[in-house]
Amino acid sequence: MTDILFKEKDFVFSYRVGGIAVENGKILLQRPPKDDCAIIGGHVEALETAEEALRREFREELHTEIEVCKLLAVGEIFFPWGKKPCHQICFYYAVRLCGDTVPRNGVFHGFDELSGERIDLDYCWVPLKDLENGLKVYPLELIPYLLNAPDRTVHFVSKENG
Repeated sequence: MTDILFKEKDFVFSYRVGGIAVENGKILLQRPPKDDCAIIGGHVEALETAEEALRREFREELHTEIEVCKLLAVGEIFFPWGKKPCHQICFYYAVRLCGDTVPRNGVFHGFDELSGERIDLDYCWVPLKDLENGLKVYPLELIPYLLNAPDRTVHFVSKENG
């Protein structure tokens, strides 16, 4: 199938989904080399639901099954994609890892693929208190919701200059 990712002449549009796994006061994050942390996930493919996409992304990147628990947040995210502005819609879900194939501490390695290009990634469990202390996790506007765990789905807008 085809990612819902449109690279137009003047802008890029992206439909993405992210999974938030929290265990024992730590959140599982991905980090591209020489970059800040981000929520694990990826692009939704044409004719795929957001939950199906999230399960597929965790299978592809971490070789694990997940339980998709509930929709936590919807983000409208604006950031530079190379030299073009990007408008991204992202659904963030609470997820639970199934089984024991994912290490529960330390840093471990994996990769993703975007437009046929391999992207090496590090994965790590980060204490939630590190987010309170300024660890950058993109999108930044999502962090308060991760820390306060509201009982409702939230909507946020993130505008990164670039």
